[in-house]
Amino acid sequence: MHTRHPRTPSYRLHKPTGQAVVTINGRDLYLGRHGSAESRAEYDRLLVEWISSRHRAVSSVPQSDVTINELFVAYHEHAGRYYVKNGTQTSEVRNIGLALRPARELYGHTLACQFGPLALKAVRQSMIQSGICRNEVNKRVRHVIRAFKWAVAEEMIEPAIYQGLQAVAGLRRGRSEARETEPIKPVPETAVAAVRPFVSRQVWAMIELQHLTGMRPGEVCVMRSRDVDASGKIWIFTPEYHKTEHHGKARAVYIGPQAQAVLTPWLRDDRDAYLFSPSEAEAERKGALRQNRKTPVQPSQRDRSKKNPKRSKGVRYETDSYRRAIARACEKAGVESWHPHQLRHNAATRLRKEFDLDTIRAVLGQSSTAVAEIYAELDRGKATVAMLRMG
Repeated sequence: MHTRHPRTPSYRLHKPTGQAVVTINGRDLYLGRHGSAESRAEYDRLLVEWISSRHRAVSSVPQSDVTINELFVAYHEHAGRYYVKNGTQTSEVRNIGLALRPARELYGHTLACQFGPLALKAVRQSMIQSGICRNEVNKRVRHVIRAFKWAVAEEMIEPAIYQGLQAVAGLRRGRSEARETEPIKPVPETAVAAVRPFVSRQVWAMIELQHLTGMRPGEVCVMRSRDVDASGKIWIFTPEYHKTEHHGKARAVYIGPQAQAVLTPWLRDDRDAYLFSPSEAEAERKGALRQNRKTPVQPSQRDRSKKNPKRSKGVRYETDSYRRAIARACEKAGVESWHPHQLRHNAATRLRKEFDLDTIRAVLGQSSTAVAEIYAELDRGKATVAMLRMG
């Protein structure tokens, strides 16, 4: 019988004293005033110690006795500490959890030393039968194999187990039962225009900027005045953080005259503030509702806002909230739903009519192993010429 792993100890309020408390190994540990920075720091310290002690306990289990559940729990905890950007866990942690789930459901209590290529194929088949597309199946299988690679480095399992799993080749197009996906296509221009009446001013400006520059959704979400160099004919936006920064790659978004006209009204005196704020969009929406109201507001209805809402609007859009805003607008407009990443393909399609592939790559910030850093200035020149004409 295998030991069930306890949940992560939670940070709680001890009502009688007003202190924060956490229960670890059956003991209540008081951290200081609830909600204070000091209590949070103390909680983080104790949690790190608790995780480390658990990891040492798992690692000390003889290699032949480590189960799939034990291996995957330890790996997922490692991922939660490793995949962090700007103090927040990235989406990779959730992706890893989704990838490991089928293997845990089928083989959770199986010893890791007994998990071989055939077991991995069975896990992969369960993913296929759940309707996941081929590319995503291959991606999730790689996550599973990577967990075993990590376990080898931690001396939890023998290297031969990981080496055996590497023999399982990825699914090829047209040679498996897995569902295939259509290539991402540009959004029809009529569908882009159709959502304008149903999105906020902020979201429409973000759509226009993506459409003109080809920047990624995550890049337009984090725009700040301090990150925009407006000293030249072509403005250059250097994102605070971006998709490929962990590979040590720089990213510059080139902003031409048309995009500059869209962006100018949104530049702020507070250079650290994000340009596009959902909380501001919500305030504008409520203000418009009040202005358009035909009957007087009853005294009891003048302020119905919740004092402590469970979910409040943030200072900037996340990629998910941006995508959801567009999806809701598509539904209201009666057009087929599209997502913001497709706008990069709109920009690429327009550029392809007049420029070569190297220029498109420079504008969109797509990397190529065939081009070294010495071509960075060439990229900048090509992107500048393109945006003077197209952006």
